[in-house]
Amino acid sequence: MKKVAFYTLGCKLNYSETSSISRNFEERGFKKVDFNDSPDIFVINTCSVTDNADKKCKKIVKEARKISPNAFVSIIGCYAQLKPKEISEIEGVDAVLGAAEKFQLIDLLGTFERKEKAQIFASDIKEVAQTYCSSYSYGDRTRTFLKVQDGCNYNCSFCTIPLARGKSRSDTIENIVRQAKEIAKTEVKEVVLTGVNIGDFGIQEGKRQERFVELLKALDEIEGIERFRISSIEPNLLTNEIIEFVAQSKRFVPHFHIPLQSGSNKILKAMHRRYLRELYAERVAKIKSLMPHCCIGVDVIVGFPSETNEDFLDTYNFLNELDISYLHVFTYSERDNTAALAIDEVVPQQQRQERSKMLHILSDKKRRYFYEQNVGRVATVLFEKDIENGMMEGFTENYVRVVAKYDPLLINELKTVEMTKINAEMLMEVKEIEEFEVHHS
Repeated sequence: MKKVAFYTLGCKLNYSETSSISRNFEERGFKKVDFNDSPDIFVINTCSVTDNADKKCKKIVKEARKISPNAFVSIIGCYAQLKPKEISEIEGVDAVLGAAEKFQLIDLLGTFERKEKAQIFASDIKEVAQTYCSSYSYGDRTRTFLKVQDGCNYNCSFCTIPLARGKSRSDTIENIVRQAKEIAKTEVKEVVLTGVNIGDFGIQEGKRQERFVELLKALDEIEGIERFRISSIEPNLLTNEIIEFVAQSKRFVPHFHIPLQSGSNKILKAMHRRYLRELYAERVAKIKSLMPHCCIGVDVIVGFPSETNEDFLDTYNFLNELDISYLHVFTYSERDNTAALAIDEVVPQQQRQERSKMLHILSDKKRRYFYEQNVGRVATVLFEKDIENGMMEGFTENYVRVVAKYDPLLINELKTVEMTKINAEMLMEVKEIEEFEVHHS
């Protein structure tokens, strides 16, 4: 029985796909092991959102070779689709598989015997756009990531994802509901819907057949899953209908992650985003009017070409005034074959770093303020299996991270707690857990 280990870089979508591929290996008689458990085969699922992700790939290959010098090292994922030849030349790589081929990995590589040269299996991305492969994560984390959509029809000037994953396409509501019902038979309590551009859900064979809000309504009726969470949704696709539905739904939690990227309309236009900041502010106001304690996360990019100090301050002030809960800050990095490379006014790296630092500090302030608004409230926490220094953590439905004394009976259980105070690590402490009953699904 050959041993196989997996390493995943990047987004929740990558995690769902790695998990499905690993189950495929186990079904075919392979044994899944930890990365450092001398595997015979390594599968490294890559991301290519930033330069840093590319560098991480090279580092992981190097580590894999140290752990198992004779193992077979295969690279899959977005970076593999974008730069298969470049990856094949990394010392220690045996095979590179593109966006479609990664799901046929076992059939294509057969006995996993190492050859003199790395093998490359990567179709043109236009061909990939014809295929949709469903997947969900299971067993790796307390939550399950359920893929509902792939690819993107947007052409943001900083982004390589359409080149790496192809056009927008989706599974059917019927198939996704079937998968969710399979998940409901397990001990999983929370499912996170994931994709590249999930608000664009419903395109099958190039035509829109269904709508995202219809999917939400169908999933909301599934017994056995306590919570559904929407991973990330574009502001122009987050309709009032979706917001109103989540506000009164049985299972969808009050948490939205909405990419902004810039608070400057000038920069939004240069990024080829499909909205202006006024629409973004409207979406936030609508959410808060219906769900005052809803958690709202924001993606923002600093140092995009032509971003002046005034443009950055526009972004900073806009975010400062918005009723949001936290930021994911990305420092712009140049990506091959993107339209942003044609913009001459490049922001120096030092300025990019300074702006990033300012927004990270703002994010900490926003998170603290949001947590302060939750002190004294009663919420339901899903406790996770990671234990550190005798303490365990979990998330409330509105994504407040809670810390409590370790109790093995609490792992993967939904527990009603009263949030009492914020500790020095910016975690929410709760009232004695024993006072509350455990909620079983």
